[in-house]
Amino acid sequence: MLPPMLTEPSTLARSKSSPLPRALTLRPYAAFGLATLVMLWAGCTTAPPVAALPEPQALAATPGLPDPLVTLAGQPVTTARQWNEVRRPELKRLFEHYVYGSLPPRPAQFKASLLGEHHDFLNGRATLKLVRLVCGPGAGPQIDLMVVVPNRRPAPAPLFLVMNFCGNQAVTADDRVPLPRSWVPDRCPGVTNNHPTAAARGADAGNWPLEEIISRGYGFATFYHGDVDPDRPDVSEGIHAWLAGGDPGANRPADRGTIAAWAWGFHRCVDYLVKDPDVDPKRIAAVGHSRNGKTALLAAAFDERIAMAFPHQAGCGGTAPSRGKVGESVKAINDRFPHWFNARFKAFNESPERLPVDQHELMALCAPRPLLISAAEQDQWSNPAGQFEMARAATPVYKLLGASGVEDRSLPPLHQLVGGHLAYYIRAGRHSMTPADWQVFLQFADRHWQPATSKP
Repeated sequence: MLPPMLTEPSTLARSKSSPLPRALTLRPYAAFGLATLVMLWAGCTTAPPVAALPEPQALAATPGLPDPLVTLAGQPVTTARQWNEVRRPELKRLFEHYVYGSLPPRPAQFKASLLGEHHDFLNGRATLKLVRLVCGPGAGPQIDLMVVVPNRRPAPAPLFLVMNFCGNQAVTADDRVPLPRSWVPDRCPGVTNNHPTAAARGADAGNWPLEEIISRGYGFATFYHGDVDPDRPDVSEGIHAWLAGGDPGANRPADRGTIAAWAWGFHRCVDYLVKDPDVDPKRIAAVGHSRNGKTALLAAAFDERIAMAFPHQAGCGGTAPSRGKVGESVKAINDRFPHWFNARFKAFNESPERLPVDQHELMALCAPRPLLISAAEQDQWSNPAGQFEMARAATPVYKLLGASGVEDRSLPPLHQLVGGHLAYYIRAGRHSMTPADWQVFLQFADRHWQPATSKP
């Protein structure tokens, strides 16, 4: 049943927005003037205003990785309190300013409406809930959230939250699941003129092992990314258009930060899920593949209510280094998908070594929560070796916070899960997410959560 407190609009507060050798430590603000920064940062426990950050061309070019445990003022981070009060907010601000753009604020009004609740899903083994999340005031985004939970369980279920490519109807053939109301890519099965048809139902069900997930004691929830911001480089008709109030000058399609908008969608789904009595609010995991993996990682990094994350084959702008020399580059991703990031990220197309952050620090923002980085051997465009190095470079933060990371020095053999709370896995094959990948996700979740097995 729907949580009573979410049946009416509610006002939500605005959101706040092996150790690396010293030779690899990036000093991005040398050209800006360290003395100025020290004066700005001395005694501060929160990130500075965006105006205090220099323009990309003012940043010193350094090919090595930034040290996640050294503040912009050059101070070493040696305690959990320093990390949580100084460095973590600092890194969040840097990622928003230079890479993703600001995550939209929480809506002033938020309403969850139960469209249907069916206890006969998966031959009676699960309950299917169809929930519509309405963000306001006014004609804000409406997110259709599909929630599946085991019927037989001793307690609220831990749950995987996933953003999908083609609509909730592609995950299951059940005709009670509504078709998306927004634009859908024609490359999705059963979609004609960017509108899904009945042929789209269950078209991608083979890659979503719902019965296995339920039998292992987990719940599953998914939403379509187009409900938040359709994946169109030259058209912005989602949350950014709503926030701009219809003003084209305030809504720049090519620089709007769609990945940040999608992460906002994850957070709105979590707003509902933490109040659903059938879901364990302390055990919600974010899962995503490719561009959706980039989103799942950003969503988890910026919202500690997400207790575990699975960014699968997330590549450049996700789990691979921006400074990487293998696979997709910053310039390539910005040229092809300009709407995913903000305008400042494009300033690093020819010189990613000027970035004051890299993706190991986005992983580090998830510490000490469990995080699995997964890759595929033939998916070199996503730079699997670089993803492994990012996991290694994030490990010092996990260790500082009392968690375990990736200590291995060399890329592990295929199909061998390595690491602890921060882990890495590489398999044979190409760029895809399959039921076999879900077996690894479930193994990792079992290791850390140990849910009670659901029974038929």
